[in-house]
Amino acid sequence: MCEFRWKEPGELSDRDLQLVLVERIPDDKVRGYVPTYKFEMRRDGSTDTVGDIYLRVGDTFRLRTYAGHLAYGVRPEFRAHHYAARACRLLLPLARSHAMTELWITCNPDNTASRRTCELAGAVLVEIVDLPEDIDMYQEGERQKCRYRLEL
Repeated sequence: MCEFRWKEPGELSDRDLQLVLVERIPDDKVRGYVPTYKFEMRRDGSTDTVGDIYLRVGDTFRLRTYAGHLAYGVRPEFRAHHYAARACRLLLPLARSHAMTELWITCNPDNTASRRTCELAGAVLVEIVDLPEDIDMYQEGERQKCRYRLEL
């Protein structure tokens, strides 16, 4: 297996929303985690963070089925601007540069805002799966995940 190589994401902006790389999180083979880029979402020209988005680079069953390649959160006071969906689209070139051909995004079935984010980003609902009892998400009270696929 080849050693992972971080890429420089370049400028990630849509002239209103900017993604700023704040951390490169290495893989953790013991826990089954893949290398992850963490970005802050900011409005262009501002240092205020409106949310965060993560791009996980790899291909594992857990990632595809439960955790997702993209994970995001937008602060409540900045919601209703489609920042998360726009951030997902801004990360597509970086994902492609890692030879990824699809991204999986997961969310809880009752999270209508996140489900709408997936759809606005261009992802398609594939299925809703039950979480196994032995994973951390189940132990934190979650029971199901919607699985959305975003073709690159």
